[in-house]
Amino acid sequence: MRILQTLSILILGVVFAFAQPSPKGGLKNSVRHKGGAAELIDINSASVDKLRTLPGIGEAYSDKIVKGRPYRAKTELVQKNIIPQATYDKIKDLVIAKQK
Repeated sequence: MRILQTLSILILGVVFAFAQPSPKGGLKNSVRHKGGAAELIDINSASVDKLRTLPGIGEAYSDKIVKGRPYRAKTELVQKNIIPQATYDKIKDLVIAKQK
């Protein structure tokens, strides 16, 4: 009986030691974008060049994002027709809208 308990604990230890977080879980800040950085981009203060590192955001959308400032929430990018929903879905986990 004691051997089974010890073996069970050992197996659980190995499972936890090699467990990896799921790709959809984990920290929001660990999401990577075109630029390779693992940080959230503030749509209220980021430069046009920084915004262009986001997937689906080029010159036109980055200019629109800057001209539409300030944003109370990142969802306003779609609500104000700054970017389409499909593009927002690509960047929603990569951006924030900080308030001053």
